[in-house]
Amino acid sequence: MTRLYLVRHGETEWNKAKRTQGSTDTHLTSSGMWQAERVAERLEKEKISFLYSSDLKRAYCTARAVGDRLGLEVITSPDFREMNLGKWEGKTIEDIKNEFQEVYTTWRSRPHEAVIPGGEKLVMVQERALKGVYGIVKRHPGEKIALVSHGILIKTLVFGLLDIDLVFFRRIRIDNGAVSIIDFKEEGNVLVTLNDSYHLTKND
Repeated sequence: MTRLYLVRHGETEWNKAKRTQGSTDTHLTSSGMWQAERVAERLEKEKISFLYSSDLKRAYCTARAVGDRLGLEVITSPDFREMNLGKWEGKTIEDIKNEFQEVYTTWRSRPHEAVIPGGEKLVMVQERALKGVYGIVKRHPGEKIALVSHGILIKTLVFGLLDIDLVFFRRIRIDNGAVSIIDFKEEGNVLVTLNDSYHLTKND
């Protein structure tokens, strides 16, 4: 059995300011770095053998904290970048509502159908994420693997790995610094943990 730990990066300045990030390369806040350290503590006892990450700074810095604690190299890949949100990137939700009202309405009600100007569709994100994950699972059968990535990408991965339609995209949430776990078994993939953030409730 192969076990995959999916980790969302720590808080960023744009998370804090409620700005849409997408593929824009933003930095962690001090709280985000604290979250990264707590994730590292959470994963230390899991005997993880390989550590992968999106190549965007916020994910890589989170992964680096994990790698430093676990003694693992961080292997980066653009396959695990956040969804490209095109002309929405850098804007607040209010900006997007005002400037892209029709597309935003679709994104809120039928996100799998939304076409964001200059951006990707959810299914495109899911396809590259699944290709990347199945590639690393094939390379490391029977191992424990951690992947540090982004909220939208992780959600599409969970749905794809469990054969759940993207129409249900808004039915789950993935928080900063949260850990989700999926087991790859002969009889099919199994969700073990979703959006676990208990490690972030502990005092430093």
